[in-house]
Amino acid sequence: MNRSYLYLFTSFILVFLSANKAAAQASDSLQIVQANWTQKTIAKGVVWKQAHFSNLFASEQEINFIEIDLKKHRKNIRLAADAKQLKTTSTFALENNALVAVNGGFFDTKNGGAVDFIKVDNQVINPTRKPSDRANAVFSISKKDIRIEAANPANTEEGTASSILLSGPLLVQHAERASLSKNPFNNNRHPRSAVGLSKKKLIFLVVDGRNSKAHGMNLNELASLMKWLGTNSAMNLDGGGSSTLYAKDATPNGVINYPCDNKLFDHEGQRDVANIIYLKK
Repeated sequence: MNRSYLYLFTSFILVFLSANKAAAQASDSLQIVQANWTQKTIAKGVVWKQAHFSNLFASEQEINFIEIDLKKHRKNIRLAADAKQLKTTSTFALENNALVAVNGGFFDTKNGGAVDFIKVDNQVINPTRKPSDRANAVFSISKKDIRIEAANPANTEEGTASSILLSGPLLVQHAERASLSKNPFNNNRHPRSAVGLSKKKLIFLVVDGRNSKAHGMNLNELASLMKWLGTNSAMNLDGGGSSTLYAKDATPNGVINYPCDNKLFDHEGQRDVANIIYLKK
């Protein structure tokens, strides 16, 4: 095969692969936008949505998320954290009279406490132990607003917001997918947790994984999902066995997804965590 034919053949393959990828993305986005989500109102302005997909991102996916109307509930969005003791998301939620909650940032599994900066009600609970490229996003709560944005010293250690959670990576910024590095943490499929903001709503989301009924997502897939759900900004939280979504009285223990630490597809496999984001009842 001469060079000109080889060039044409290679160009054809690249165009073909690109077209197939674009078609798959279009199909996936339509599945999310047009999904027949099972909905349950937890309280006025707080809605739980669930759907199972047999072929989303060429995989089986179980997705649960909670939409919170910020016009009604912004002042009751909180963080809860313990400097040393690890607890399940549902325990944190019960202790803080939470209506709904999602697990928070990364933590020290041996000694407890967050490994990235966290401040709750103007009190620093844990400083950053070791800077990480992964922790490049910040969730902050102030009297004026709630923000999800790229992290920098001015909005973390030097931030004036009353409550600040450093985690990541950043998934969506200015309504577009954020750039993600190529590495095993980002590229492999796992259970995932995320928090996102639209103009009027806050979203707590969990994607289950490590099960034949739920394969989990990589972070590029998670970023696409958060964008398709209409967020202008979104960030990844601690995933894997930590991924837990809670809604008071929705199930016997309040857990509405399928945490994987017990290796069963039920609501009992919670992992102890260091902090949560929640809506106070």
